[in-house]
Formats: sequence, C-alpha cells, structure tokens
Amino acid sequence: MELALSISTNALKAPLTIEQLAVFNVHPDSGFMPPKAPVARLPSSWEPWEKILDAAVAARLQLGDKLGITEEEKATSESWRVNVRRMPLLSSTKLQSSRILLRRAHLVLAYIMHFYIQSLPPDAPVIIPRPLALPVLRISASLDIPPLLTFSDTVLYNWTHRHPSTSVPAIDNLRIRTLFSGLIDEEEFYLSSARIELRGVKALELMRSTMDEVFIRDKTAVCRITGYLQAMTRIINELKVLLMDVRRMCRPEQYYNEVRPWFRGEDSDTNGRKWVFEGIEEDPSLKTPTELSGPSAGQSSLIHVLDVFLGIDHQSSPSGKQSFMTRMQRYMPRNHRLFLDHLISNPQPLRIFVMSSGDDRLCATYNSAVLALKEFRDAHMIIATLYIVNPARRTAMLAKTRNQKDGQPLLGTGGTNLVKFLKDTRARTSAAMITYT
Repeated sequence: MELALSISTNALKAPLTIEQLAVFNVHPDSGFMPPKAPVARLPSSWEPWEKILDAAVAARLQLGDKLGITEEEKATSESWRVNVRRMPLLSSTKLQSSRILLRRAHLVLAYIMHFYIQSLPPDAPVIIPRPLALPVLRISASLDIPPLLTFSDTVLYNWTHRHPSTSVPAIDNLRIRTLFSGLIDEEEFYLSSARIELRGVKALELMRSTMDEVFIRDKTAVCRITGYLQAMTRIINELKVLLMDVRRMCRPEQYYNEVRPWFRGEDSDTNGRKWVFEGIEEDPSLKTPTELSGPSAGQSSLIHVLDVFLGIDHQSSPSGKQSFMTRMQRYMPRNHRLFLDHLISNPQPLRIFVMSSGDDRLCATYNSAVLALKEFRDAHMIIATLYIVNPARRTAMLAKTRNQKDGQPLLGTGGTNLVKFLKDTRARTSAAMITYT
C-alpha cells in the first residue's frame, strides 16, 4: 500500500528511518522498484487502451525510417494508427485515486504514443491524435512527469516474475512485460538496468547507515563509515559488472537499429519534427509540454542518489542553464524526486564530513568509492561506444549517406550530445576526489 507524502522534506534533517523511506516509495528490499510486480492490466473501463497496445505488439510494427521497409509493413502500421485515431476518448478521472493505476496508464499510453510516432513515415508531421493526446497529458500531469516514455516506464514498472513468486523482485527472476521489437536484445537492455537498480538496494542501505554515523560524528563513527565506504566501493564495482553484462544477450546492431529508435523524444527526432498534441486547447488545465526527451539511464534515481551521497556536483552548468542530469530529474517518479531533494538538502554531507575528519584512512576509502563510480562511468562510455557510436558509423556507411550533418553531434535518447555528456559526467566524478596529506 502506498503512503501519502505527509511530511515535509525540509523537516527530515535526521537520518531517514524505514518508515520515512516508505513515504518516498523507496522500499528497503527493492529500492526504487516496487516490492510487488506492477499491475499487469488496467480495469475494464480502460481496456481499449490495453487492446490497442496489444495490437501494436502483436503486429510487430516497424520503424517508419527503417531501411528497406516494405509497402506491406507501411500499410500494417497505418492500419494500426487508424485504429488509434478512432479510439474512444476515455476519462482518466477514476484513475486519480490510485497511483498504481496511473503508472500503468502512463506506461500503456506512452508505449502507444511511441509506437504511433516512430512508425510514421519520417517526413510525416507528428500529430498525436486527440483520443491519445488528452489522456496522456492528463495522466502525466497527475503524476507530475512528462507525457512520453520514461526510464520508470521501461524499467521500474515494466516487469514481472519470470517464475511465480510472492517475494520482492530478484535479479535472476525477472522478465519484461512490454517490448517494442519483441527481441531478446530489447528485454536484456531493460533487464540490465533493472538488475542494477536491485543490486543498488544494498547501496541505499549503506547510505542510510553511513548518514546515521555522520549524525553521531565521533571516532567510532569514523571507523564505521570507513567500513561502510569499503562496502560501497564493492557494490559500485558490482554495478559496473552488471552494466557490462548487457553484452551477453544484447547485440549492438540490433539494439541500435531495431530498439533504440523507438525511444526517441521530440528533441532527438532526426528531422527535427515538433510533436503536436491534438485537442490540448480544449482543456485549460493542460500546458504545452516543454520536456520531451526519451527514456535515458540519466533518469535512474539510483545513479543520482549515488552522486548526491558521494558529493558529485552535476547541478552546475557553464552556460547557466540546468545541467542535463538536473533536467533528467523531471522524468523521475515524483516521490523519488522528493527523496533526492531530501538528500541534497542534508545539512551534513558525507564529503564535507570526510574532509573535516582529518582521518587519512577515511579519505582514502572515500576516494576509492569515488574512483569506483568513475570506473562505472568508464564502463558506460564503453557501452555507449559499442551500442551507439560504432553502429551509427556502420549504419551511415551501409546507407551510403551520413544521417548526421557535418559537425552535428550524436544525440542520446535524452536529446543531449552523447559523448560530451558522458565525458563531462566522468570528469565531474573524478573532481570529487579529496586531496589529503
């Protein structure tokens, strides 16, 4: 059962209790993932949405800009899109009392929307039909997240147990419910992130124990924090291994050409098309979306929490604009954002405590944890090169044309300059290391 956010984040200055973690929808055994498998289907009143999504998956719709797409594949996609345009306009009012159902509705509508947009011919305008546009806008407003697919849709709320179980999700007992391509490569891509989230539960536990000791601030606390940071280093190293394990069952070419394009948001559209939400003017409470970046690992609350805990500064931007990592927080579930805000507002940050401790062993252990996080980002660079940079070059050569203008950077699904972003986050991580004598 979900708990309402009944306490102010500013009031939580002492270390968090298990009960307070529950307020933020952070579970002691499953972290940012729900402790029970997400609801598999909406109630019958919203069955038209579920059926439309089922039809898209069953038809194996193809990307509109797929090289060599056949006339039959184009016709299949258009036939499905006609049915989307003919959907009844369903009210979401009765969903408002259940955040669990709102999340399912957001997932279903977001997948439908991405199927719709990405199956369009590349030169067609992106006009999201009214029966889809209005519900996704209203439900997204209720959840306080953007109206498109997010990391939480593809990973946090898109799983079930591979084998029947009543326990919390386990790394070796997960399967993904909804896929665009039906490929094992796509499922493995999502599962890689899910496994990282679940292994990160131990990191959350270590953070809580560490902040308990920072609150105490005596010599025994320094000794215990040193031990916790040693354990944290091991956990982060395990996260790196899980990240690299994606190579076992996710093939780079298939991921780049058949999976990744489905994630594209407005800001990574290859032709720069704007998304028009039909009927938005009918509801004065709705605002034209300004955040339309596709799902990205940068939306993982766990990774942001690790940064905040270790004092990695991703908030500032040389241009004075919001940094990419800060902007990606808008795509997180609202209570997870509030949890992150609470950690950021902590008046006793770990890094400052370590610097003021005068304990060389603690400083060295802290630096080891930061180095482990930097090496995690090194691994992310390797994966990005294998799965995005190299296939992009090969695809351009195969098509005998450049699909990027000269000098135009390769964009991530979050709409950012991918290589520059990864290098910047790695450099910011290294900058947190403490110099001591």
